[in-house]
Amino acid sequence: MSFVAGLVIGLIFGLALIVAFVRSENARSKQRSDLATTVAAFARMTVEDSRKILSPEYYPSWVVFSQRQKLTWLNLQLEKIWPYVDEAASELIKANLEPILEQYRPMILASLTFSRFTLGTVAPQFTGVTIVEEGSEGITIELEMQWDGNPSIILDIKTYVGVALPVQVKNIGFTGIFRLIFRPQVDEFPCFGAVCFSLRKKKKLDFTLKVIGGDISTIPGLSDAIESTIKDAVEDSITWPVRKVIQILPGDYSDLELKPVGTLEVKLVQAKELTNKDIIGKSDPFAVLYVRPLRDRMKKSRTINNQLNPVWNEHFEFVIEDASTQHLTVKIYDEEGVQSAEIIGCAQIQLTELQPGKVKDVWLKLVKDLDIQRDNKNRGKVHLELLYCPYGMQNGFTNPFAQKFSLTSLEKVLKGGAEGKDAVEDGGKVNRRKEVYVRGVLSVTVVSAEDLPPADLMGKADPYVVLSLKKTQARNKTRVVNENLNPAWNQTFDFVVEDGLHDMLILEVWDHDMFRKDYMGGCILTLTRVLMEGEYSDAIPLDGAKSGTLNLHLKWTPQPIYRDS
Repeated sequence: MSFVAGLVIGLIFGLALIVAFVRSENARSKQRSDLATTVAAFARMTVEDSRKILSPEYYPSWVVFSQRQKLTWLNLQLEKIWPYVDEAASELIKANLEPILEQYRPMILASLTFSRFTLGTVAPQFTGVTIVEEGSEGITIELEMQWDGNPSIILDIKTYVGVALPVQVKNIGFTGIFRLIFRPQVDEFPCFGAVCFSLRKKKKLDFTLKVIGGDISTIPGLSDAIESTIKDAVEDSITWPVRKVIQILPGDYSDLELKPVGTLEVKLVQAKELTNKDIIGKSDPFAVLYVRPLRDRMKKSRTINNQLNPVWNEHFEFVIEDASTQHLTVKIYDEEGVQSAEIIGCAQIQLTELQPGKVKDVWLKLVKDLDIQRDNKNRGKVHLELLYCPYGMQNGFTNPFAQKFSLTSLEKVLKGGAEGKDAVEDGGKVNRRKEVYVRGVLSVTVVSAEDLPPADLMGKADPYVVLSLKKTQARNKTRVVNENLNPAWNQTFDFVVEDGLHDMLILEVWDHDMFRKDYMGGCILTLTRVLMEGEYSDAIPLDGAKSGTLNLHLKWTPQPIYRDS
């Protein structure tokens, strides 16, 4: 009996093992099949698919998605023919560069020429090519080039005091993207009429200067002057949107040449929470703004001393040559007196983000370097109002001074028209430009506040609001609402504004006590929006407070006046 029972139990246990083994193998086979399917799906996945799965903030900073094609074959061929390219191109490049260097020659030098110019034995490397889809006529490609060459370049420098110095340019390192445009397309070989080339983006340009048989530092400022001259010449002569047009077939290609297409009006309003660069006291910030990094086109704000939340409210105007690729750059510096200014942070905005004829109000986060995509450190933010006006744009307004006086683009939108012209000389008499002062009455209704931070020991506050204009210093204040963190005032104040384009409304919320008053928060508003819309209501967050918003209603009644400047 025991034998039979043991046999049955053994058979059952054996069958159970066989079933478990079969199920395990089936499960492992299914896992392998699923894994193979997943691997195959990943193999078919495109860059766009990966971007849909993971948003950009989940990628490390070294992950870069590129659509560039490698050009190994081109680099191999270029290395073979480089000695002939060097011999053929050196004199041509020298002849074209010397007039440009003369144009940017520093005032301390009498002449600046090449006594020797060869490209060396190291060929540049083309690291990628991209076809640019712009939807316009012609073909546009971009070539990324890297060159760590060993050229033999010697500058013959003469000063006004009679000193002649041979300066060698060494250790050149260059990385940039060149843009080639083949247009217009024609039905005659080679199927395009001209080629435009330009340096689309300069990523790196490094070199060292050495006086042959001497030390360049013996003449103070000479090295910096020459280095600045070379870099300015590169920036202004071939950097996009500047382009060189090479005619292939006979024809008129003036439409390919660089020409202004519009103006960008920028109001630098303020900055907040700037990083303090001073050991004693606070930073003395000023801003530098530019569309093209050329010395005569860069704008600088005034310096505001000992302030990490500066308010500038300054207006600048820039000429735009290509709204599809150009951008506005803002750099905030700390003024250091006789020493060079130290950068606090920088920001950038593409002109494609602006709607022509519409004012855009933006806060831009400051970063250490524009080439670094992710900067988690808080360096502050800058407040701008931007208006892009293409030439010839009809904005639907009528200009009361058409054909007579010039207006800025912002004045044209606010006061009506794109027909204003600069003053011209007529019969020996120059018509003076009239300044447009946007004068009127600003009505401000302080409706209420919400979620104010407590200021008393009992967790309450006795808030009131102080209103003032920055330029005229006109002031008003609301009544005090006792023991309330959500006060309602519904009080209206009228201000006579003499210059609406450049004045600002300052609102401060205070806690009223018997012997003192405590600041609870505030906000600063430009008048641009109320000038454009005429009337609006909004809830404004309070700066300098943990919480709280101020509910306002603003109305503008224009009373323009015009004065001869």
